[in-house]
Amino acid sequence: MSPQRQGTNSETAIGDGVGLAAHIAAVARLRRDYRALPPDAPVRLAKPTSNLFRFREPTGAPALDVSAFAGVISIDPVERLADVGGMTTYEDLVAATLPHGLMPTVVPQLRTITLGGAVTGMGIESSSFRNGLPHEAVQEMEILTGSGDIVTATRDNAHSDLFHGFPNSYGTLGYGLRLRIALEPVSPYVHLRHLRFHSAAEAMDALARICADRSHDGRPVDFVDGVAFSRDELYLTVARFTDRAPRLSDYTGRDIYYRSIQRNADRGSGDHLTVHDYLWRWDTDWFWCSRAFGVQHPLVRPLWPRSLKRSDVYRRLVAWDRRTAFSRLLDHYRGHRPREPLIQDIEVGVERGAEFLDFFHDEIGMTPVWMCPLRLSEPRGAAPDLDGHVWPLYPLENDRLYVNFGFWGLVDMKPGQRRAHHNRRIEERVAELGGHKSLYSDSFYTEDEFWRLYNGSAYAGLKETYDPQGRLLDLYAKCVRNG
Repeated sequence: MSPQRQGTNSETAIGDGVGLAAHIAAVARLRRDYRALPPDAPVRLAKPTSNLFRFREPTGAPALDVSAFAGVISIDPVERLADVGGMTTYEDLVAATLPHGLMPTVVPQLRTITLGGAVTGMGIESSSFRNGLPHEAVQEMEILTGSGDIVTATRDNAHSDLFHGFPNSYGTLGYGLRLRIALEPVSPYVHLRHLRFHSAAEAMDALARICADRSHDGRPVDFVDGVAFSRDELYLTVARFTDRAPRLSDYTGRDIYYRSIQRNADRGSGDHLTVHDYLWRWDTDWFWCSRAFGVQHPLVRPLWPRSLKRSDVYRRLVAWDRRTAFSRLLDHYRGHRPREPLIQDIEVGVERGAEFLDFFHDEIGMTPVWMCPLRLSEPRGAAPDLDGHVWPLYPLENDRLYVNFGFWGLVDMKPGQRRAHHNRRIEERVAELGGHKSLYSDSFYTEDEFWRLYNGSAYAGLKETYDPQGRLLDLYAKCVRNG
């Protein structure tokens, strides 16, 4: 292990009892607990929250207590570095860094996403066009591997293969216990402008130009994302840090953020939020998905407590519905068609973005759709030769601007359609467009398709090195078979 450097006055310990000594003791306990598990027992983590949408029934198998890894260990505001437990939520991480005038380089949209989850899975937000993905801010990872060893992986040490192979491995190679990440400075406020477009092609052209210039109308741009409300109503939101705000909006009460995009598009002054409220602007209504629970109804909204306007609350309601099949039975007794859950994020190159949106409107018909640009920040050739990619298990091209499209809801099924019809059509079309799909939700690939898309040869080598006894599920078993 090479924990946070000692002896500088700039370092600040954060949290009640969270610090280097407590972390070292927790690592020793976890390693002992892991080795005490029966060798044929499935390995699970006892986690209070999850942002995965691969629901499975409880197995009753023993779970590792990783609660000791939910905290910020230390922050170095001079070097702009933080050592963070892998189970720390971004809500807690942001709460620790903002008082120093700092934030993680990419803060995923939902409060209870954990740092380890975003790194071993995938995370994205409106700073990704300049900062890439959350794992690109990581300087060092302390990982409990499938073989029960604790290794420290960096870009250029003996475990650099694991460092670069860890993203998109979803806990099938090991678990991140401590991560050292880079931070970036913030201003107190964020100024937002919403730009209206009348076609996907027009929006994608503007997105490519804004991301290349990192500016719009002569003003710098720190954040970019967008929403497609229909085929001919699309918005890009360009935002920048600012030290002053003439007035502040609040989207945690009666007002709804995504509705403000349409309302404020023609306002020359734009909109202003505190940096805190900007980072969590999507969490309050889970983008727009809170409408499924009636939270956006004008009679319900004032009665729904602010403390319960959170993505983790809505996800628990979805999990309950999946367990009880309540909505499916309700649809049946009302005579409605069966509906297919469609909860996905995909990436395609910006030059193919309009093609994807046209397909989506033609064959899926779900709106709104979130749009978020990203470009890997890691330079080409920054990793060992892992099939030509810096991050081999999610092999995006380093010099290419991608657009993430996110869509979450239910789609009506037509008579005779195959199981997971819409999900499969999206998987097929994304592959045709040279894109990739995130694996946090249901996937339906054949095994051959899956390993071709997610670099099975590189994964096999990592699995043999760091989990030779196969104590952890492999990536296909976990993400497709939902083991």
